[in-house]
Amino acid sequence: MIAIGFALGVQHAARAGFAEGATAYNNRNYSLAYKEIEPLARAGNTDAEHLLGLMYYMGRGVPQDYKQALNWHRKAAMKGKADAQYVVGAMYYTGNAVIQDHKQAVIWFRKAAEQGHADAQQTLGLMYRYHIGGMPQDNVLAYMLWNLAAANGSANAAEQRAAVVKKMTPEQIEEGQALSAAWKVGTPLPKQSRTGGG
Repeated sequence: MIAIGFALGVQHAARAGFAEGATAYNNRNYSLAYKEIEPLARAGNTDAEHLLGLMYYMGRGVPQDYKQALNWHRKAAMKGKADAQYVVGAMYYTGNAVIQDHKQAVIWFRKAAEQGHADAQQTLGLMYRYHIGGMPQDNVLAYMLWNLAAANGSANAAEQRAAVVKKMTPEQIEEGQALSAAWKVGTPLPKQSRTGGG
């Protein structure tokens, strides 16, 4: 019983430290944010790992270091943090701190998109639309992903959906609508559509 209470106390302290660090970060007090966040990240706090990754990526409170940014983001991404998965995907997509690898980018974008991450859904849609990273060219899946991302507030996705719909048949639009309506956060996204190739 004492051990459980101690563990809960440590978790509560970690959350409190993270909240203080995140507040300091948002208030642009990056040195205080680093002081609060860095020990939590080293202790394996997923949110702290992601925030420390952002600090290294942006050079806020620490020298800009893309390799460190990737290292911290990858730790959080491996634990399922969608924001970190998106950043890791973006770093592979652009070749930032790693050898550019669109196939790796797709893997990480898909992990984040399957958690409902709007930016990852929007980017994955682009990869289907323009046949990037070994993705099949598939307007229906692009439409579906942009539909989901637009519902999550992505204005870019709404614009891209409006543009691609002009190039789709009524049957393709119907399939894209059905796929987006049927999909649930936390489940795999389809890898191909019935009507969307070409």
